[in-house]
Amino acid sequence: AGAETVKRAVQLDAASRFQESLVCYQEGIDLLLQVVKATTDEAKKHRYRQKISEYMTRAEDIKKHIEKEKQDGKYHKQIRIEENATGFGYEKLFHEYLTEIVSEVWVEDPYIRQVHQASRYSLYNFLRFCEMLVKGPCKVKTIHLLTSCDGGSGRSQQISVLEEIKQSLSNYGITLNIDFSSSIHDREIRFNNGWMIKIGRGLDYFKKPQGHFSIGYCDFDLRPCHETTVDIFHTKHTKKM
Repeated sequence: AGAETVKRAVQLDAASRFQESLVCYQEGIDLLLQVVKATTDEAKKHRYRQKISEYMTRAEDIKKHIEKEKQDGKYHKQIRIEENATGFGYEKLFHEYLTEIVSEVWVEDPYIRQVHQASRYSLYNFLRFCEMLVKGPCKVKTIHLLTSCDGGSGRSQQISVLEEIKQSLSNYGITLNIDFSSSIHDREIRFNNGWMIKIGRGLDYFKKPQGHFSIGYCDFDLRPCHETTVDIFHTKHTKKM
């Protein structure tokens, strides 16, 4: 297993997929270290240790490369979520980037709209995203939402729900600023520590639950996803709306 994991790390390394490669190197090294402990043949131990040393050196070089990209504002990680994949709840996707210094968040998503659309639960999804921010470890004080305004009878419901979320957030010392745009198209989320996350489907990448009492209705980690791509960047200065 260790050899296969390291082989995958080398393949990802050659493809310049450094973040994924680093994870595989680290997992492969841990597995190989377990093999060394269980091996009594000294010659084999020596060969394993040589290889482990090489992989550790390469992993350290990749770490330095990633850190330099972050400092230069050139970092880019891409996650491909497959159709019907599970395990991609908001905590899983965002937690790594919600450091304690995050105090301000920008959400641009044109489809934070009606609750009862046939295939969208966007307002509930936005509420779930806000709940994640409330739980921390970040100390968010302000959330900026830019979305499009629902048409017809859905507009009053959209505004009513967003105002209810705004009031609820204020009980936790968080201000929600809501703006509407008729031309918004891009979907992105930004944190004031420099991280920017672009999701092809915005926050609405989960499939409609089969029922109100089906597994995955409450726990988004268990909810099947639509196929989408997540691009993660690190920039020196987060753009203000």
